[in-house]
Amino acid sequence: MPGKDGTGPLGRGKRRGLGKGRGSQGKGRRAGSRKASCGLSGECLCPSCGRTVAHKPGVPCSSMMCPWCFSGMIRA
Repeated sequence: MPGKDGTGPLGRGKRRGLGKGRGSQGKGRRAGSRKASCGLSGECLCPSCGRTVAHKPGVPCSSMMCPWCFSGMIRA
């Protein structure tokens, strides 16, 4: 690795090794605005009617339906 900047060795083919290499990798599914873990407790919120229900461990809120208006729930 010339220069130790991740570009790799200089090639002898047509492309001459001018690529940038793989670079930095992404941080995965939970990178960004989400917390690393939402925890076992909490509530699921209906964005349509505003009602909440208790979160069930192992069941994503997005897969639950609101028992009052039958919309998809989100994590509150």
